[in-house]
Amino acid sequence: MRTQGRTRRRAARATYQLPQAETSARWARHLTTVFLSRRCGEPVTGGQIEDATLVVSELVTNATRHGRSGCRLRLHVDPGRVTVEVEDASPIHPRVCSPLESDESGRGIFMVRELSRHFAVRGGPGGGKTVQAVLAAS
Repeated sequence: MRTQGRTRRRAARATYQLPQAETSARWARHLTTVFLSRRCGEPVTGGQIEDATLVVSELVTNATRHGRSGCRLRLHVDPGRVTVEVEDASPIHPRVCSPLESDESGRGIFMVRELSRHFAVRGGPGGGKTVQAVLAAS
């Protein structure tokens, strides 16, 4: 059935499987930048690409380092919105707390939450989890 006057576009999506490796975050940043700047078919601002790349880097690093597994990176682009999801095999949810100035680590998830319009962690089938960040329009 066709809608009158408007065509409805489907959201652009990409899924990448990344290994548990030190290089996974770097590859994830590259894949995200290429997808958002050239392949998604939706207008994405430079600020959204920068924010998404930073969020992807943090979430993939956490998944491969603390989740002790490879991970699946999913990117969804709807008009004005970029959604990042990272799924790993660990059931342990990330700790979300405000880091102290003297802390040498622990800022990643706090930063992801600050950049996100919506942030969620969902348990998955088989005991893993998916961390989702919906990025605010830049």
